[in-house]
Amino acid sequence: MRRSLLLALLGASLASLPASAQDPVVGAPDAEALFTSPDPALNRNKQAAYHIQRDLLEAGHWEMADRWLTERYIQHNPNAKSGRAGVVAFFTQVLKVQPKPIPAKLGQKVVAVVAEGDYVVIITPRTLKDPKDPAKTYTTSWFDMWRFVDGKADEHWDGATLMN
Repeated sequence: MRRSLLLALLGASLASLPASAQDPVVGAPDAEALFTSPDPALNRNKQAAYHIQRDLLEAGHWEMADRWLTERYIQHNPNAKSGRAGVVAFFTQVLKVQPKPIPAKLGQKVVAVVAEGDYVVIITPRTLKDPKDPAKTYTTSWFDMWRFVDGKADEHWDGATLMN
């Protein structure tokens, strides 16, 4: 009886505590290794996704977009127009991204790279301000997914919402 009462009190005490966040989202120790596959088709698509991530998104070399994106590039991000020209304009004219040297390795942490058929998904950690306490941050995940045609991204999805 005493044990049951103690367990009930412990349970009630734990239930009254605020929920704690999950473990932080962290990148893999060797991101480059995630962008390879023994399957030649998957490897080609993963390598193209790597160059999109590193050369275009990270280093801002949108003049190289024709190497990695098809002309018709279908964009499901609500902030950028479809078509290679539309996405290039979004990054260079709207966001005003300036090119910088292409790094030897990704600077962005990567949690996972998943390839299946013509699709590649890159999952990266994101650090955001805690809305309850702006002095604190928390981590969550972001994803980019592409469908590839002949080694170039032809369609893109991510978790973006409309910008202000």
